[in-house]
Order: sequence, then C-alpha cells, then structure tokens
Amino acid sequence: MLNWKTQLSTLCLLVLTEPCLAVSATDLGQQLVIAGDCIACHTAPGGKFFAGGLKMSTPIGAIYSTNITPDKSTGIGDYTYDDFVKAVRKGVAKDGHNLYPAMPYTSFSKISDADMKALYDYFMQKVPAVSQRNRSSDIPWPLSIRWPLAIWNLIYHDSKTFQIDPQQSSQWNRGAYLVQGLAHCGTCHTPRGIGFQEKALDQYGPAYLTGGTLEGWHAPDLTSNINNGLGRWSVAQLVEFLKTGRSEQSAAFGSMTDVIEHSTQYLTTQDLTSIAIYLKSLKSSSPNAIAPTYNEATRIALTKGDISQRGAQEYMDNCSACHRIDGQGYTKTFPSLAQNTAVLSDDPSSLISVVLRGSKMAVTHDAVTGLRMPDFGWRLTDQQVANVVTFIRQSWGNKASPVTSEEVKKLRDIDSTVERKQSDNPSH
Repeated sequence: MLNWKTQLSTLCLLVLTEPCLAVSATDLGQQLVIAGDCIACHTAPGGKFFAGGLKMSTPIGAIYSTNITPDKSTGIGDYTYDDFVKAVRKGVAKDGHNLYPAMPYTSFSKISDADMKALYDYFMQKVPAVSQRNRSSDIPWPLSIRWPLAIWNLIYHDSKTFQIDPQQSSQWNRGAYLVQGLAHCGTCHTPRGIGFQEKALDQYGPAYLTGGTLEGWHAPDLTSNINNGLGRWSVAQLVEFLKTGRSEQSAAFGSMTDVIEHSTQYLTTQDLTSIAIYLKSLKSSSPNAIAPTYNEATRIALTKGDISQRGAQEYMDNCSACHRIDGQGYTKTFPSLAQNTAVLSDDPSSLISVVLRGSKMAVTHDAVTGLRMPDFGWRLTDQQVANVVTFIRQSWGNKASPVTSEEVKKLRDIDSTVERKQSDNPSH
C-alpha cells in the first residue's frame, strides 16, 4: 500500500506531465491546482484527494482543511462561480462564514479572472465528488468565534487581483504573479505580525520573503541577502532547486520537500525561470551583509585529531561521514554545510530541527533517489545538539550565532507536540 505522500506524487504524475504549449481550459486548471499545491492541504493522510480533514496547528488550536470536492452536501458542489471566487479571494464561504486565513486567500486574491475560471471548472468537472463532512476546529470558545475574522480581513487583507508592473518584463511579471499568488510563497517565507498576518504581501513591503518560522522550521530568506538569502544563487541554480529539490550545495528540507515533490517540479521551465527572475530582483533584507568565504582552519584541526572546539566531538561522531571534515558534503547527495544559506540563517530553528527530526530529499523526475538523513534527537542531549549545531554554524568560515540548550529544548518540545498531533490526525 502506497503511503499518502507517495499517492499524492503519483496523482501529480498522472495529472500533469510536461505541459504542451497549447492547453485546454481543463489542462490549465490541472496546472493551476498543482501550482497552488492545493492537494497538499486538502488531503489528509490516508484520505481521499481534496476531501479535506488535514490537521493544521495554529497558535490558538488546531483546524482542519475542508472538503473541496464537488460533493453537493459536504463539499463545494453547490458553489456557483461567484461563490467560489468569494471563498478563494475573500475567505468567505457560501453560507457567509469567514474562513481561517490558514487558507491563503490573502495570496489567492491575486489570481486572475481567467485562471480563477479554469480552477472552478477543474474542481467542478474533473475532481471526483467525495461525501465527507468537514470537521470542526479544536480552537476553544470564545476564540473559535468567526465574526472577528471579518475585522481581521478589513485590517490585513487586500482582495485586489495581481496588477502588472509596466516597468518590468513580462517574465518578471509572470514570476511575481506566481510567487505572490498561486504559489503563496509568503505564507511560509514572510514573517508574521501581531495578528499572525504576513507582514508584507509583495516586494513593496520590506519584510516580504525575508524568512518566517513555524512549528520549529525556519523558511529561509528569499531576498538578495548575500549571506543567508539568495544573493549567491544564480537563476539557473534556483530553477534546478525548484525542479529537483537540490542544488550544488543545498537541498530542500521540511515542508519545502513536499512543495517540490507535489508542485514546483511539475511547473514548466519557463515558469520556474520567471519565478527565479522575480526572486532575484528582490532587494536584500540586509544590504550590508558580507558574503561568507571558506576557511581551512576547521578542516586542518579535525585532520590533526583536534576536537577541542565546542561540538567537534559530536560532529565527528554523527555528521562527518556524510558531510566530511571539510564541511563540503557530496555534490547533490549530502549538502554542503560550509557557506550554506540555511546554516547561516539568523534563526537556527531549521538546523536544530533537522538534527532532532532528520530530513529527506525530495523525490522528483530528475532526482529519483530520496536520500534520508537520520534523526539524532533520540541519541543526543539538548546540550549535545546545541554543541554540534554551534560547531556547524561557526566552522569552515561560517559566522553565525551560537545555539543554546534552551533553544534546543524548546524545539524538542514542539517536535513532540507536532508528533502527537500528527498521530491524532484521522484517516478517512
């Protein structure tokens, strides 16, 4: 029996191979659904496609994704096109209740009328209807009251569609449309404000795509920050990463692995190039940042058997076989840790979580081996994890802040909570 993530990948393979230049409205709808990664949130483990039920944690309690199949009693089968648009762009369901902004309507509002119609046609005509009732949230009363979301929308939501910038190229505009809209990159990569809103929704806001942290993972800076952003990445490297989940030095981790497996690998090279061009145009979140340079001191010390540096012993015992004593790893197999943008992030959450939980590479058409890094949380104490992460962040020329055992403990506790919630996630 295939696991649910494999099933999702299989479905994507079936519904979208390399798109041809001329496509029907239905084919376009399939492409848009995959670009929006709709299936990932609206399909529960072991559940029917698009029938909802996926448990998602929020700071005030868990919510469950909804049934978006064309079933008339439990799904969206009774939605008119206008009802559909109101839900997707404004976050308001057919019966008038407000949707939680975990559904990224703040990004989907930018979807064009033509694409919105193609999406509607696809869901109504091509998605099998599934009778499965939506599950109520676990948010306690009175926080579960929905009407305050209307106020949230007034303060934080702009329902205008994407506006073309005539000063930019058509390729740049295409990339901006995808990143800001269907791909909803800001949902993870933009920091959140006091109302748990994205601090910016496009390049005009200085916080846009400067990195965001959720449930123990830090989605990295996507601006031209030359230290821990995309400043040292080329357009070609970005396209390769979005297509395969890896580059010469790095590899996807956390939820980005799923995004690549179920979404970006199926986008055309032209669209991926447009996305890369747009991202490369974003001003650096830290204009005065300095590009890291490799330093031989750590490699020389380890070669001599000198493990006096904090975390060196833990690194040699647990990491060096794959990532090597020079921190360079093996190209497109085991990521380099030297000058790796994720390693150099101001927020070390992802690096800590990778050590605690392990990680796996994306499985794609162009990279069929989904290599796994084992988890070390079971064998390393909080202090040992802090030691090895600090060692990685301060070796081979890396210059990032040290990590404390308290930071590790906090993320270990989050990991335990997430695992319990995932085990409670019902199958349908």
